[in-house]
Amino acid sequence: MKIENFSINGVEYSSRKVFIIAELGTSYGGDFAKAEELIEAAAEAGADCVKFQIVRAREILHPNTGEVVLPGGSVRLYDRFKELELPLSFFAALKEKVEKKGLVFLCTPFGLQSARELAALGPGCVKIASPELNFTALLKEIASYGLPVFLSAGVSTLGDIEQALAALRERVCLLHCVTSYPAPETDYNVRVLEHLRNIFGVPVGLSDHSLDPELVPVLAAALGAVAIEKHFCLSRAGAGLDDPIALPPDSFATMVRAVRRAEISGPRETLASMRRERGEELVESVLGNGVKRLAPSEQANYLRTNRSIHALRDIHEGQIIEKDMISCLRTEKNLRPGLPPLWEDHIPGRKARQFIPAGEGIRFEDI
Repeated sequence: MKIENFSINGVEYSSRKVFIIAELGTSYGGDFAKAEELIEAAAEAGADCVKFQIVRAREILHPNTGEVVLPGGSVRLYDRFKELELPLSFFAALKEKVEKKGLVFLCTPFGLQSARELAALGPGCVKIASPELNFTALLKEIASYGLPVFLSAGVSTLGDIEQALAALRERVCLLHCVTSYPAPETDYNVRVLEHLRNIFGVPVGLSDHSLDPELVPVLAAALGAVAIEKHFCLSRAGAGLDDPIALPPDSFATMVRAVRRAEISGPRETLASMRRERGEELVESVLGNGVKRLAPSEQANYLRTNRSIHALRDIHEGQIIEKDMISCLRTEKNLRPGLPPLWEDHIPGRKARQFIPAGEGIRFEDI
C-alpha cells in the first residue's frame, strides 16, 4: 500500500480522491426515520461515507463521572449515554440503508462488546475515536478483524500514536484531530499531516471539529489528506450532543465542493488560492509549524478524555483486586485519572494499599 493511498471495499482514496465522512454521531437520537433523513441529506451533500456510534454506556465511563459541559450545555454524561443505547438490529438496518445509497457504512465502537457487535454486521472498515487511541485491548480486538481502520489522533502525543499503531499493525489511516468542541481553526497545525505520514509510514487524513466548512478541510486536502471527517446535522439547533459544532447540509455541501476543487487544482494552486481568499496570516496560522503537540484548546483534556484504569466499585484497603472490579474508562472532569490501559492485565491479583472509591482511577500508589 502506498502511504498516499487508502483502500476501502476495493476503492483507492488519495488526496486526488478524498474520502469524505459525514459523522452523524448522536444527531438522530435513536429515531430511525430521522437517521434515514440524515443519510439522504448526507448523500445529497456529497459524502462518501456515513458514520455512526455504537454506544454502550458502561464501556465508556463510570456513573460517578457526573455532569460534563458539552457544546449543547451541561449534561449528566453517563445517563445521556444510556439514553443513546440502541439494539444491534438498529445499526444493521442503518447499514442496509447507507449501502443502498451507494455510500460506505462506518461505525465507532467504544469497547469490546460494541466492537464484536459491529464485527457481526460485516463492515468494510472501522473507526476508532481519539479517546480510545490508548485503549490497548480494544485496539488489539479490532486489529484481529483485518479491516481498514480510521484512527483519530486527537489529544495524543507521538508516543501514544506509536503504541496504538503497534497494536493495530496495518491498514490504518491516521486522522489528525483536535479534541475540543468546537476546535479553533488556528489550533489545527495542518502541516502535521506531512510529518505524521513520514514518521509512521501510514496514510493520513483529518477529523475536523472547527466551525468553518472550508478552511481546515481544504488545507488538509492540499497537504495530502486521503480522508476528511466532519460532523453532520440537519440543524445546529438539534438535540444531538455534537449538533452545535456540526455542519448542516448546505454547509457540508460547500465543504465537499471546496475539497473536490482542491483535488483538481492540486496543492500549489490550492494553497495560493486560499492565501488570496483568506489572507496569508490566517492560512499560515492554520497550517502551523507541523510539530505534533497537544493543541492549546485540548491540553486540559489530556489524560481525561483518554482511557485509564478505574475502579468499578469501592475497593477497600487490603482487598485483593479482581478483574471484574476494574475497567478502562474515560475519566472526564470530575474523577482522577488512573494508570494507562496497557497496565490493565497487571492489576488483578494485586492488593489495594488504600481505599479506592468507586469510579476513581487506580494509580501505582493505590496497589
